[in-house]
Amino acid sequence: MPTTLIHSAELNSEQRATLSERLGGEPRPCGSHFRLQHDNALDHTALEALRAELHLDINTLPSDFDPARVGLLITDMDSTLISIECVDEIADFVGVKPQVAAITEAAMRGEIDFEASLRRRVALLEGLNTAALQRVYDERLRLNPGAEELIAGLKARDIKLALVSGGFTFFTDRLKARLALDFTLANILAEKDGKLLGTVEGAIVGAEAKATYLTALCHELDIHPAQVVAMGDGANDLKMLAAAGLGVAYHAKPAVRAQADAALHHRGLDAVLDMLWTGDEC
Repeated sequence: MPTTLIHSAELNSEQRATLSERLGGEPRPCGSHFRLQHDNALDHTALEALRAELHLDINTLPSDFDPARVGLLITDMDSTLISIECVDEIADFVGVKPQVAAITEAAMRGEIDFEASLRRRVALLEGLNTAALQRVYDERLRLNPGAEELIAGLKARDIKLALVSGGFTFFTDRLKARLALDFTLANILAEKDGKLLGTVEGAIVGAEAKATYLTALCHELDIHPAQVVAMGDGANDLKMLAAAGLGVAYHAKPAVRAQADAALHHRGLDAVLDMLWTGDEC
């Protein structure tokens, strides 16, 4: 029997009635969310329509997903763990943010190749003083809502947290130290004499590298990919989401929501903890 989560601490009578009618069960309060075991399995289109109609995050967990066995959460950085796209904000310091942001948006929608797009964007940063990176971190980088609650919840369960990004190590390294993350992987911006060279050192961390990193961490932690939750927002996260036991699209592009196991569009990152609930009081 499918289990569907409604990521809200409160439901009005209309929402309750609609959920019961469409899904064939009664929502039960369960901490900060509701759970509903039901007979009617909704396909993606019907579930998306229900989310839009009720203005709620609603997710049916995969039948083979066991939250009690989760050992790793791996997440994208830009527009997922944090609220900005770092490369766009860096580009603002050289007056090319609109051009870079347009390329970023197309890449996240999957319309252009991510690796080629990143090289194009980084090339536009050539000559920028590296002090601008610290300004982006200090002045513009913010965690998305619920990030600290999510991290605290993972630590309480001894679930490891990995940050993998098509962005840059300048930011992942600082977030790792600040948030006590377990693992990070990102691209290295080439620099010399305090200036960006407009290139990336080594192979680019794109879609394939993210999925490969998930597999490598499973080997290191001696767990199965089914024990992993992966989270992202863009097309370059799709392979990583598909490799995990539960793939979560966070405030994501339509193509990502269509292929992920779960989607969060209204709630913050702490709603992921609903999917990891193992209590029996509800």
